[in-house]
Amino acid sequence: MKSLLSLLICLTWSASFAQTRLSDSLQSVIDRPNLSEQEKPILLNQLAEFYRVNKEYKKAIEAARKSIVIASRNKNYTDATKAYLLLLNSKIGAQELDQTKQLTDTLLLTAKRTDNPVAMAYAYYGQALFYKALEHPDSSMKYCQMALTIQEKHPDAYIAAKIYYQLYAIHSNWNNGGKVYQYASLALENALKTTDYTLLSNCYNAMSTAHEYKYEENHDKATLDSILYYLNKSLDLYTRYPGQVNNFAYAISCINAASYYLRFAAPDDSKAQTQGIYYANKARTVLKDAPNSQEVIASSLGILSEYARRDARYTEVERYLLEAYEVMLTQQPPYYYTMINVTKGLADFYESRQDYKKAYKFQQLVTEYSNRNFDQQKALKAQKLEIEYQTEKANNEVRFLKEREKNRQQKNFLYTCVAVVFALFLLFMFRSYHFRLRYSLQREKQLQLEKQDSELQLKLEKEEQARLKAEQQLLEIQQQQLKKEVMANALQLEHKNQVLHNLKDKLSGGDDVNIKKMLKEEMVLDSDFDKTKLQIQQVHADFFQLLNEKAQRKLTLLDLKLCAYLYLQMDTRQIAQLMHVEAKSVRMSRYRIKQKLGLEKDDDLNAFLQGLKENVRKLES
Repeated sequence: MKSLLSLLICLTWSASFAQTRLSDSLQSVIDRPNLSEQEKPILLNQLAEFYRVNKEYKKAIEAARKSIVIASRNKNYTDATKAYLLLLNSKIGAQELDQTKQLTDTLLLTAKRTDNPVAMAYAYYGQALFYKALEHPDSSMKYCQMALTIQEKHPDAYIAAKIYYQLYAIHSNWNNGGKVYQYASLALENALKTTDYTLLSNCYNAMSTAHEYKYEENHDKATLDSILYYLNKSLDLYTRYPGQVNNFAYAISCINAASYYLRFAAPDDSKAQTQGIYYANKARTVLKDAPNSQEVIASSLGILSEYARRDARYTEVERYLLEAYEVMLTQQPPYYYTMINVTKGLADFYESRQDYKKAYKFQQLVTEYSNRNFDQQKALKAQKLEIEYQTEKANNEVRFLKEREKNRQQKNFLYTCVAVVFALFLLFMFRSYHFRLRYSLQREKQLQLEKQDSELQLKLEKEEQARLKAEQQLLEIQQQQLKKEVMANALQLEHKNQVLHNLKDKLSGGDDVNIKKMLKEEMVLDSDFDKTKLQIQQVHADFFQLLNEKAQRKLTLLDLKLCAYLYLQMDTRQIAQLMHVEAKSVRMSRYRIKQKLGLEKDDDLNAFLQGLKENVRKLES
């Protein structure tokens, strides 16, 4: 099973963009003068795919390059991406791996220039093919998963089927039956949504292989029937859609069907044997004269030799194996794995027939082809290692450039941040200085206003104090005036009381009283008293208080009146006129006042009163 599976994967691994038109028909359409340059890349891609699946790699490479030139000239980067993928796939098929790394890089760059996300899925699929050719299945799987991530948002059934087919093939090499079935099912599910029947044929074959893994686990007859079911589905496509299934894909289905009947049918089942021989011969017939078809034809001859061996038709066994050997010799260089199997089959056959000379001859050929295969694989491995080295070197350079660019961006970002911070700092300092300046000016203005308010307040307070003091002084003056007026009125009142008292005494004594004369005299006295009243009011109120305090005996109002006149520095005559008495009475009253004040005989009453005047001035200050 493994040798058949390896052959299947080898022949169908890189099948993509399969088309069914013949090369001459495609070429004739491309050569039409009225064909637009927008349509040419599509047809050239179909022609390149036709050559690639038919293993005419040089023609496929030439067609893909023409498509790239035209698509790039018209900035049709989606078709250019597909053309680069075809070119890469053809280079891998032709084992020309030296330029594949540059192609994958160009493929990615071209896909990034499109506005079609699906183009990136094609580019990642190309990366997967590249790493598969370098025998790096892990990297191949990584790019398949990256392509599928794009498919989740931008589904494309064709490329999705191809990607899942790649994953199926990777897990087939790892003999992971569960994953083989999972990805073969997904590949078939998407292939059924396309009109690429070569791709669908390959997916049916993949499902058949997946059920072979299951059969090896459970040996269930239903699973065995499923193998044949999917093989028949693949075979039916060739007759249902004539010309739309590639001959190589159909030949592989025929080989798989012949192998199925050989391996799983009973030896005595003549019907199954007939079917197996039919499909083995059909594979040879389909690929007759097809280039690079030696491996498939040799495999079909190998199956026919097994059927002949089972029936002991040894002459036919020898003929089939020798024919297979001759077919493989026509391939230069031959596919050594198949050549080794053919020569090993011949050596074993001749050994079983005891023809040791021929057995030895072909055993030597087995050794020779094994050495050649080793040398070829070694050279191929060296080439792959060189490509891996160049790839790793390029990847390291890219990583270095990315790191340097990242560091440069980080530095630029840091410098930008520093510049922004510095600018913000300057702005902050300017705003702070402006704020402090404005605050200082406002503060100064405020202080000036406060100072003016304080000065005004102080001025108002002083004015208020002055007003209050003036009011107080006015009140004091008014109070003193009132006291003086009261004193004057009191002196007048006392005089009136004295007159009334004298009148009473006269009336009580029976003396004659001239009332009119008394009233006339009193009216004259009242007129004079008004003038005296004004003079008395000029005397300070405290004068009378101090005078009473100095007196040893109580002073009458007339005594106070006389003291007031003396205080005002009036002489005896003036006082007598004011008081309407004789000067002698004034002198007697002065003597009596000196006694009441406790003055000696020689003491001057006027000097005493003037001394009181000094005391009054001190009280005022």
